[in-house]
Amino acid sequence: MTTPSTRPAVHQVLATLGYGDAIGNEALGIQTALRLAGYPSDIFVETAETRLEPLTRDYRDLIDVSRPDNILLHHFSLGSRASRIAYALPDRMILIYHNITPPEYFMGVHKDLVRQCYSGRRELMAYVNRCDLALGDSEFNRQELEAFGFPRSAVLPVVPSFEHLNEPPDRTLISEFDDGRPNILFVGRVIPNKRIEDVIRFFHAYKIKHEPEARLLLVGSHSGFESYLASLFHLIATLSVPDVHILGHVSNATLTACYDVADLFLSASEHEGFCVPLMEGFYKRIPVVAYAAAAVPATMAGAGVLYESKDPRHVASLIDTVLSNPALETEIVRNQDVVLDRLHAEDFNATLLRTIEQVQQSPRCSPVEVRQDFWQRFGEWERLEELRLSRPSAFKALPFAPGGGGESP
Repeated sequence: MTTPSTRPAVHQVLATLGYGDAIGNEALGIQTALRLAGYPSDIFVETAETRLEPLTRDYRDLIDVSRPDNILLHHFSLGSRASRIAYALPDRMILIYHNITPPEYFMGVHKDLVRQCYSGRRELMAYVNRCDLALGDSEFNRQELEAFGFPRSAVLPVVPSFEHLNEPPDRTLISEFDDGRPNILFVGRVIPNKRIEDVIRFFHAYKIKHEPEARLLLVGSHSGFESYLASLFHLIATLSVPDVHILGHVSNATLTACYDVADLFLSASEHEGFCVPLMEGFYKRIPVVAYAAAAVPATMAGAGVLYESKDPRHVASLIDTVLSNPALETEIVRNQDVVLDRLHAEDFNATLLRTIEQVQQSPRCSPVEVRQDFWQRFGEWERLEELRLSRPSAFKALPFAPGGGGESP
């Protein structure tokens, strides 16, 4: 066992640190656990939400702190400049895979994200022989890593923090929606793989056939997906379905209030690597009804209600069965409590530290080859990127040749 005085640094590197998102919360939790165990540990990012910037360092600083015995915990979600720096350094690496949504979900909606998801999945392959260990934050993600060819994989389970849901709820929202009418809730980014159009169709069928007084609350950021949001408004108008409230990105107080007034959480998402909002529904003790796709069945672990048919009449009937039967609803919530208790019983910190120790004691993977001119090209590319951001017209006027200085290193 290493002692605190001899322990190498265990740093984290990721493209961006977001406030309140699952990856950001996990990175901060990992740093706390590592520092408590005596490991020097910083978080290196390209960008960070303003409130989190003081907790991070610029990814280029990795070059100065790099040591062969250090360990980089590389949170991989999309390819990035931070990823390429990490790849080229001599530090040992543990890759943490948060899943990359298949790019076909964004065709015709967000062309840049199509390219990023495609490039990210392709770039992931470069790390097969770069990592001492590849971790999925769910068994579903670990299996994807295995399918990609990673020879050493394991699970670092997501144990979500629910502290943000313990804030006093927004009383204005409570007064508006806590009036005895049934409230159906979905929480998640307004993006195509979440299939929010299906949630709307299911709600419409439930409202027409079972409960005309029902309301639907949709909570989540739609930044960058305005065209998809517009299609949802078009669907709502086409169906002439009232009482659909698209609330966008909300504060923790408002999110807490949304869960407090909700009678049921409804998800139609087709691709999830874990899906933390399902567990938030468990935590707030409302029945969760979700489409059985990707990691969702494993995340729910036998609790809640899964459905496999997207016939709106079928899902509407499920919703009605749950909400019209108090004894059944109580039993569903009780089973969700059991799963949540089991999740909380997992010792995330112990699993993390045991994983670090195992990597330290294992043979190093073979060193990867990096182009001789990598750092020169990286410096040139950084200068070009600065020009692209500060003087886009001048950048566009540059006569790049195929394979020239405009390529990423």
